[in-house]
Amino acid sequence: MDLQLRNKTALVSGAHRGTGNVIATTLAQEGATVALHAFTPQEADAAMAAIADPALSIVPVTGDLLTDEGAREVMDQLAQHGMKADILVNNYGAALMGKWGSLSTDQWIEATNVNVLSAVRLIQLCTPQMKQNQWGRIINLSTIGDHQPNAIMPHYYAAKAALSNSSASLARELSNTGITVNTVSPGLIHTAEIEQAYLAKAEKKGWPTDWEALQQAIVENDFPNPCGRLASRQEVADLVVFLASPRAGFINGQNIRVDGGAVRYV
Repeated sequence: MDLQLRNKTALVSGAHRGTGNVIATTLAQEGATVALHAFTPQEADAAMAAIADPALSIVPVTGDLLTDEGAREVMDQLAQHGMKADILVNNYGAALMGKWGSLSTDQWIEATNVNVLSAVRLIQLCTPQMKQNQWGRIINLSTIGDHQPNAIMPHYYAAKAALSNSSASLARELSNTGITVNTVSPGLIHTAEIEQAYLAKAEKKGWPTDWEALQQAIVENDFPNPCGRLASRQEVADLVVFLASPRAGFINGQNIRVDGGAVRYV
């Protein structure tokens, strides 16, 4: 399937590592020009050096999305490259740890800044040009915990719920502009960080440390789902890239889970 992404420019936040990096690379493989965002030049340089295919059209942009000034720096660098974002993927966010009894007000505010306002800043800066072009795609990365939270990390799940809610509101605000807004909510993704964390947990609980066997223990104990495994980063990226394409023009205002059927919700 031709996703018709040639001549489209995508900005992917937090794309120097993890799932964001896979999203950025996949967009470029499908023909888009990609602005790979990192917070620091060092992070951006490392990400660019790791790109396997030098023919991919990827340029680095940097800036601290936790401030208005940093978000504007990102857009200024985009302009310096002669680029304007047709597609915005708000991948950046962080699963901040904490429990109800110990979280301070400042930690709740931090969770909102990291997981909501970082996206809002880029949305506000990118949408005027999208409106002018009468075409755009905004995809926000959330989590299945936005509507099925755990007892721990309440500030994180509340922030992601706010992001998902904001996406639905924004889709209505941008009615009849040619811009679609969707949320992608993964369950557990197999990343290096998740594998490392679960290997540490396996040693404490006496679970197997071979990844395939450990994955089954994770599914049985922490993430039961009909697919019987964790998602890969590529599986999340593939959905994001499709939603970013002209092919997905009538998918709007949705929160799509990538969870192997873990959430029993219709």
